[in-house]
Amino acid sequence: MSAPVNLAEFRGAYLLEAEELVGIANQSLLAAEAALRRGQPHAGLVRELFRAVHTIKGLSAMVGVEPVVAIAHRLETALRPVSRSGIKLSLEAVDVLLKGVRAIEQRIHALSEGKDVPEPSPELLAALDALDAAGSTAPATPIDLGQDPALRGKLGQSDQEVLAQGVAAGRNAVRLDFAPSSSRAQVGIHITSVRERIAKVAEIVKVVPISLPGGGLVFALFLLTYSSEAELAETAGVEPESVHLLARPSATALGGANEDEDDDIDEPEALASGVVRVDVARLDDAMERLSALIVTRSRLGRVALAMRDTGVDVRELMLILADNARQLRDLRASILHLRMVRVADVLASLPLLVRGLCRTTGRLVKLDVDAGLAELDKSVAERIFPAILHLVRNAVDHAIEAPDERQRLGKPEEGHLDFVCHERSNNQLEMSITDDGRGVDRQAVAKKAGRAAPENDAALLDLLCLPGLSTREQATTTSGRGMGMDIVKRIIVDQLGGEMLIRTAPGRGTTFTLRIPLTISIVDAFTFECGSQRFVVPVAMVEEIVELDPARLVRGPSRANSPSPGMFERRGEAMPVVELETLFKLGPDGGLARRALVVRRHGQPTAFAVDRLVGQQEVVVRPLEDPLVKVPGVAGATDLGDGKPTLVLDLTALSATLTHALEVAS
Repeated sequence: MSAPVNLAEFRGAYLLEAEELVGIANQSLLAAEAALRRGQPHAGLVRELFRAVHTIKGLSAMVGVEPVVAIAHRLETALRPVSRSGIKLSLEAVDVLLKGVRAIEQRIHALSEGKDVPEPSPELLAALDALDAAGSTAPATPIDLGQDPALRGKLGQSDQEVLAQGVAAGRNAVRLDFAPSSSRAQVGIHITSVRERIAKVAEIVKVVPISLPGGGLVFALFLLTYSSEAELAETAGVEPESVHLLARPSATALGGANEDEDDDIDEPEALASGVVRVDVARLDDAMERLSALIVTRSRLGRVALAMRDTGVDVRELMLILADNARQLRDLRASILHLRMVRVADVLASLPLLVRGLCRTTGRLVKLDVDAGLAELDKSVAERIFPAILHLVRNAVDHAIEAPDERQRLGKPEEGHLDFVCHERSNNQLEMSITDDGRGVDRQAVAKKAGRAAPENDAALLDLLCLPGLSTREQATTTSGRGMGMDIVKRIIVDQLGGEMLIRTAPGRGTTFTLRIPLTISIVDAFTFECGSQRFVVPVAMVEEIVELDPARLVRGPSRANSPSPGMFERRGEAMPVVELETLFKLGPDGGLARRALVVRRHGQPTAFAVDRLVGQQEVVVRPLEDPLVKVPGVAGATDLGDGKPTLVLDLTALSATLTHALEVAS
């Protein structure tokens, strides 16, 4: 009895490539639908879709995900005549195809989470089969697969039909055997690289893993190609005897074959060279090791300063430490660059979401996404995406009017939703989501919240972000549960330490602006002291550092339960000054500090006075996850090299807390 085949080692690579291909399929279908509505040709998009589905089918068969194979095969069967003949898809067909791709996506997601992959529903399979009813053809002559029972059992009837049709069209049916080994892996030859090489010269119909009696593993690749056996062996990096000709086209087929007919399948675009897929866990591990190096460097710096204070000549050591700091900064930039993902890729599913919302709500909405080449850390991207989804849902369901209402208002029936993203600085990204809908009704929001009407957009945003607030009388499938803006604020402000702004005008629309850090693990920070305590604050959060002149400071009346901020004028702008030493009750008031860190919230500045600025350095931020120790204004903790935890302050959140306390007190 042969040993069972363990495909767990190939599953990670399968999931990465399958998710990418599903994205390509969705984008191709949405673009084809848009072209259909405009009356434009879309044959190239259908061929791109066919390639993606065909590859998903082959990959899924290789790792044994049969439910995905069943769906992908029907999608491929329905698309094959469209891809070859160039006939137009119908809008009804696009709906069914999108359901099929969505079903594949759900099963890939289930596999990634370690869940059982459900079988496709009979209704979905019947709908996909119905798409092929007009294009079905009589089966071609079956291909002789030899006497190997393992192959006969694993190659389905549909795969044999594809091979037979390919031979009838003038191509060779070939089986190529590849046996993985440690020696081949050391020189970069593995099943993934073989597939990528072969895909440039042949159509891969199916990849079948076969366990050998001695416990080994062989992958049998069934191909349709115009290339010779020797060319295939050289391309794949295997021995010539590993390539077996199954069937050769007849003279009639050769005479009538059009080599350009299947160019889109036999000669796909070459995959990007020099690209390596890396598991995120490995990048996280590299970041952890870098974090340890940064802490060690801080410890070494403290020891060097202590030696200098005792009279030891450490000038050469300080030069080495300076070089080491630059090297660590370069290493940090390299690792962070590896972790970066394109914002455009993160937002790739938004058009599909808007399409579904439009069908559910009856709205007509055109989505325009302009993300340029902006990138951000993968961990930040994963956190920010749910917030973006909430804002997009709100825009379609709450803000943009129904087509008949827009007509009465003199607006186009189709609403516009624009998403623009750009890098605001070297360490901050700005996103804006703008609609041309009805705008936010301040009075309605205030009535729902049981508060006075907000005087400005900043106060309106505070109301919108109250927990449980919803302007919907009844919950629908898209909104009305009071969970939207509160979640957005929690992600943007509380978790990421970013900033959220709103600008709205009645009848003209609303813009939400999100400013978020590109990464939140290792940041440049200012170190300062208040009393006997040392704190840090991210550099990106501080607008400027100002000198405080006691003669220009105006104090207000004292309150029993809250510190009384003074007012300080800077370039004609008045700002409150909060003394952190007094606020944190770190000891008796030692007099006004001479410097302050200025931050802005909703455009309003606040100056936080500190006793002494220590310097600027890289720090590793460790978030405080325990709800018992999480307080507003504290983003996390770090180690400055002395082995003691140092709090990382979120001065923007702290200013919000103080503003609310003063409003309640007044």
